[in-house]
Amino acid sequence: MRTEGARIFRSLDEAGSGFGPCALSIGNFDGVHAGHRRILARVAALAAEHGWQPSVITFDPHPAKVLAPGRAPRLLDTAGERCRLLAEQGIRQILLIPFDERFSHLRPEEFAQRVLVDRLEAKAVVVGEGFRFGHRQSGDVALLRELGGRLGFQVEGVERVSVRGRAVSSTAVRGLLEAGEVSHASRLLSRPYALEGEVVAGRGVGSRQTVPTLNLATNAELVPGKGVYVTRTTDSRDGRRWPSVTNVGFRPTFGGHRLTVETFLLEALEGDTPARIKVEFLLRLRDEHKFPDAAALKAQILRDAARAQAYFRRLGRL
Repeated sequence: MRTEGARIFRSLDEAGSGFGPCALSIGNFDGVHAGHRRILARVAALAAEHGWQPSVITFDPHPAKVLAPGRAPRLLDTAGERCRLLAEQGIRQILLIPFDERFSHLRPEEFAQRVLVDRLEAKAVVVGEGFRFGHRQSGDVALLRELGGRLGFQVEGVERVSVRGRAVSSTAVRGLLEAGEVSHASRLLSRPYALEGEVVAGRGVGSRQTVPTLNLATNAELVPGKGVYVTRTTDSRDGRRWPSVTNVGFRPTFGGHRLTVETFLLEALEGDTPARIKVEFLLRLRDEHKFPDAAALKAQILRDAARAQAYFRRLGRL
């Protein structure tokens, strides 16, 4: 299977022979944030220097969903989105290991020998300095270096990345998004956080009483905190793009009880209504409020739209 120029292998058996020699990294890569990107850049550089395949080992499901489901994080991306983001960073081979109890019991020495050397012919392994691996996370970077020296692959540890004094991690990104701080989250991600999904029919109240919106149905595990945001909306099918304002919330003015993601396009929709869209979150404008009536809500939406248009004018591009 391929995605955006990368080959995807969904098991060790599927990887088979011919995967290596490779330079690779190992991890969950949830969100493929700025810290991950520094690691991936080093993988790509080593691979180019030596003529190896730039590769990644990642997992589906996330190990925490198997080992500690009650503490498993809400993920920033799906496995498919993660593979696409990895490919955009120059990774050409992705081994998506189906994580299960049996795999979790591999000792660090077994993982290094059976997976890295025997199956994948790894020549270089690049990981973050806090990397842990093997049964009960008993292996660390020091042990990986020792094993690499013994088994014939080099190991590099990459220091944690900070952005404006904040350490970059998937956990930090989740916290910012849950708080609605999407612009800060985008700095840690090195891209805007986005939701993608089908456009579904709403109750029709907006088009009759306030403004018409596109209602997004998404399978994302993490949706930004309730509020109103400046966003950029793209038709997933043909690439049409619009500046927009998006409300994440329960529509309290109309007595809503279900979380919705509603997007108001700031430019006229020409042609067919998109069937599937991607909504990128750029800036939080305000909290979601209950208004006395639809007219008051519409007036606020138009004020939100004016602020969003001013934002895009300052940005100078869509």
